[in-house]
Amino acid sequence: MSIKNIFTNTVPANHGYYFPAEFAPQSSTWLSWPHKEESWPGKIHTIFPSYVDFVKELTKGQRVNINVSDDAMKDFAISHLQTANVDLNQINFFFHPTNDAWCRDHGPAFLINPKADIKKVIVDWGYNAWGNKYPPFELDDEIPTRIGTALGVPVFYPGIVMEGGSVDFNGSGTLITSTACLLNPNRNPHLNRDQIENYLCNYYGVQQILWVDEGIVGDDTDGHIDDTVRFVNQDTVLAVIEPNKKDENHALLEHNLKQIKSMRLLNDKQLNIVELPMPDPLFYEGQRLPCSYANFLIANHSVIVPVFNSKKDDQALRIIQECFPTRNVVGIDSSDIIWGLGSFHCLSQQEPAV
Repeated sequence: MSIKNIFTNTVPANHGYYFPAEFAPQSSTWLSWPHKEESWPGKIHTIFPSYVDFVKELTKGQRVNINVSDDAMKDFAISHLQTANVDLNQINFFFHPTNDAWCRDHGPAFLINPKADIKKVIVDWGYNAWGNKYPPFELDDEIPTRIGTALGVPVFYPGIVMEGGSVDFNGSGTLITSTACLLNPNRNPHLNRDQIENYLCNYYGVQQILWVDEGIVGDDTDGHIDDTVRFVNQDTVLAVIEPNKKDENHALLEHNLKQIKSMRLLNDKQLNIVELPMPDPLFYEGQRLPCSYANFLIANHSVIVPVFNSKKDDQALRIIQECFPTRNVVGIDSSDIIWGLGSFHCLSQQEPAV
């Protein structure tokens, strides 16, 4: 029986597959090389020094797979990586053309079952560029299947829209997300909350969905969780707060925090909550940018944190370091990258080891 036919008319959870926590061991990180000038109007040339610093840090602990459109883009990427002395032996390029760079949302969701004969599968959620905000997105929508084909990994198709930045996992059956995003009618208007929860359980292999309501100001994804609440172990979250009561994020994040304090895990334990401050507000051309230290990426060797030349940067790095005693917490300047309205977590998708 071919791989294609093994999983017909079924869902990953029925076969014991689940999406591991980001703090679990990884085999690689997937990226899509930035090239869409409209995502960084007038500034795309400024993002590459920080972007290649990000890649360099990743290569210290795992392989990095980069989607590029053609040889010209590959050569352009190599020239930047070489300038930063990145170990190219740790880099694999794949000729998978994309519309944009946000691999967290258009990349594959890798699920694993260490006990199965086929230990890894991919879920290819539908992708519509955060509610059809930034067409075209057809190439991005094809990326999970292209990667599945390249790796020889089976692919599941839920048939609904979902983005990797909208969900976070504790690796022990719990997923956290936001109503602002997943219940937004620009994603899956035909589905109610219970139906969406059913998809999440079936296609991420979880048993519990936790919901907060709000995202941060300036977030064009309608409230992705990876800017507000992140699991750092199976029962602890970093929760973003804004102490300044005059800031427009204050009430939104206070509301989320109150919700988080009332949550219980599957074992009926309360969450351990570590509060993480917001950076100072950052504006570009009059637009408030969605700066958040919570948009960090957990890798095998490092936790890579966006910093913004804010007086709160050092405090945030210390708080995150305390949550990851076995990893090196590294701050990389995201002041230019955030003009694209996302940062390091948005730009990457981990592939778990199994």
